[in-house]
Parts: sequence; C-alpha cells; structure tokens
Amino acid sequence: MSVVVKMNYAKFLNAVAKTRAASPLRGLVEIQQRATPGSLIALSTGMPNTSCFPLSSAHLFTKKGKKLDLSPLWMNQGLQYTMSQGHPEMVEWGKQLQRRKHNPPTDYLHHEGKMDLCVTAGSQEAMCKTMEMLVTQGDNVLIETPTYPGILSIAKPMGCNILEVETDEQGPKISSLRKILSNWNPAESADVWSDIPRVFYTVSAGSNPTGVTTSFERKQQVYQIAREYDFLILEDDPYYFIQFSETPVPSYLSMDVDGRVIRFDSFSKILSAGMRIGFATGPQPLIEKLVFHMQVCTQHANTLSQMICLLILQEWGHEGFDAHTESVTEFYRKRRDIIVESCDTWLKDYAEWTVPDSGMFLWMKLLGIQDTADLVMQKALDAGVLFAPGKAFIANDAEPSPYIRASYSQAPEEDIDKGIQRLAALLKKELKLTASG
Repeated sequence: MSVVVKMNYAKFLNAVAKTRAASPLRGLVEIQQRATPGSLIALSTGMPNTSCFPLSSAHLFTKKGKKLDLSPLWMNQGLQYTMSQGHPEMVEWGKQLQRRKHNPPTDYLHHEGKMDLCVTAGSQEAMCKTMEMLVTQGDNVLIETPTYPGILSIAKPMGCNILEVETDEQGPKISSLRKILSNWNPAESADVWSDIPRVFYTVSAGSNPTGVTTSFERKQQVYQIAREYDFLILEDDPYYFIQFSETPVPSYLSMDVDGRVIRFDSFSKILSAGMRIGFATGPQPLIEKLVFHMQVCTQHANTLSQMICLLILQEWGHEGFDAHTESVTEFYRKRRDIIVESCDTWLKDYAEWTVPDSGMFLWMKLLGIQDTADLVMQKALDAGVLFAPGKAFIANDAEPSPYIRASYSQAPEEDIDKGIQRLAALLKKELKLTASG
C-alpha cells in the first residue's frame, strides 16, 4: 500500500452535494468565534445576546463525587450558536483522539485528502448526511449483511440497490465482495457514468448484530479491494472502545493511505447517549461537504452538550479517558460472559452462536425455527422476554430469518439468565409442537 492513489472526490458526490457551498452567514460565525476576544466589533451575525438567557452556570457531579463547574463563560458558549464543524476545542480534541488511537496516514498528507473531522449529533447524523452526500437513486451500494438497521433505514428510502456482502467470524467475506464486484471491470471506476459501486458500509468492531470485530488481515484485504475498484469505505465504529481483546484491532482509518475512509465515532456507548455527540472523520473535501449540509440543517451539534463533554474530557485528560473506556469494556465483558454462560446452560440444544468479541450483542441461530419474527414479537413477548428478530438486520425483511439478537447491555445481571431460561422453555415448547404437527 506504499503507492498513494490520487483520489478524485468529485466523482463520489451526488448532484446535490456537488452544488453545496459554504453558507455566508455561517462563515461569519466562524470568523467571530475564531477572533481574539476584544479584537473585533461584531455587527454581522444574528447571534442572540446571551444576557437574555435564564441560565448562568451549572455544577455537575460525577458518580465518583467529583464536582465539575460549568462557569458563566462556558455556559454562555454552551447556550450560543457555534461553528457548524463543531466547537473549536471539541474538534481539536476529536482530532487528537484519532491521532492517539489510529494515527491516520491521511493526517500527514499535504493535499486535499488530508484528514479532517466534524462534530455531529451522534454518529447517526454523520452516517445519514454522508449517505445523502454520496448516494443517488439507482446507485449500487455495498452493505455488509447482517447489518445495523439504521443504515438500512437510511438507504432504502433513497432508492439505491443494496448489494449485501456476506460476513463470517472474521468480518466481510472476501469471496462475497469479489463475487459482487466481478460484475464490473475495475477500470470502470474511472467512468463517472458507470454504475460500479462507490460506497461500502461496514461496522468495524462489535458488529451490530453479530458482535464480530473484523480482523486486521480481513481489513487489509478489504482495503486493497477498495483501492482496486476505487470505492469509499464507510467505517461505522461505535463499539471501538468495547473490544474484549487485549489490544484493539486496528481500524480502517489507521491504514487509509489514500483518503478513502470516512469513519463514524460515537460517545453514545461510553459517555452519554442523550447528549448526541459523535464525529465524522475523513478526507477534507468530503468532510467539508458534510459541514456545508449541516450549515443549512441542524447548523451544528448541540453546543451545551459539547461544552459538557469538554468539561469531562479536560478533567480526565487522556489517561482518565482511557481509564474510563477500559472500565466500560470490563463492564460489558462481564455481561457478555453472563449471557454466554446462560446460553451454554439453557440453549445448547436449541441454538447456535458465536461468542462476541466486542460490543453489546449476541447473535443466535435458533435450531428448527425457520423465521423468528412471530416467535420474538408475539410468543416471547407473551412469555415476558424481548429480543430483536433477525429479519430486522437484512435488506429484504420479507425473507425469513432463523436468527435473533440478544442485547446484554441494560437488563439487570440476574435477569439475563431468567430471560434466556424463558427463551429455552419457549423453544422447547415450539419444537414439540412442530414435531407433533
């Protein structure tokens, strides 16, 4: 991968994204916020005067009893508009995080593929706006299967053709990816009118729903194919900090020498789901278009949430952040072990599963059950336990699926075993009925 491929980002943009330009008024906000205090008399923007807002400061307490003060200065910033890319300190913190954890090769580039980052209202907003930037009705889009339902809910209304890349215990199957791409010659990627796939969506670690983390070797193979066929990799990685291996598997961003990876990170699993803070990291020309979209939509991620996040992160420092994420990993590792032990005890005759190496989910194939939808949404619910049916995670939800997803993130530990017992009793009953019928 030593030879860098020069990217033509314009060919990836759809017609709407190509016409997006910077909002002149949002640009004035950026100039005002970057100015040295007292150096500029701002008579330009329509920013409200914060003296009219009722809140002046706040005191927050961590679960360890540490008091954090949101000063009047920080409160004023939190109640005010900020740059669409994100509060400058939050953007810089995010970039430092990517450098510490991934050391992206694109951070060292001196051309337009250089790494950039924007703060978004959770990674879901970043994914949605990225798809809206890259995909047009009728486009062929590569999406791993089974996959996160959120991406399917974005892609389906867009009218694109979802090409499902099969997965196994190592991640996306290379044979499946190559079989799909064999319908095109790699040279067609240079033709802007070709219907060759230009986007591949994948959950990098702790896949939702399978709990699989794509191996480093498999990522290298996928990245090489992306270079061969010149498509972008959308790396969704909300469970990066919940990997149960001793060392996290390197990300696609960490091997991105070309600038063809757009990475989605989220604080929802490690800091707060409700504050809605995430990041989109990728080549500057594409992140810029994402920001242009935000300028005329949400304008920016919640500023108060960004200031509270900064308050916590600055109190922790890098070592404190790492210690916190390690504790989160251990919390979910313990719960993973509890649900796997319960399955070993109660379900060994009724289901098959792979022990998740990351994330919050256990993906199970129920033996002798053709489709789990009715079982999960009616019979299991009547029995007092709820799972997610497998068909929620495939593009064609009319197809039967023998799989279910069990989440071990929230239920009390003692209830996890009870839930699995209830499922076992239900399956025993169902299989008896099937045999007698």
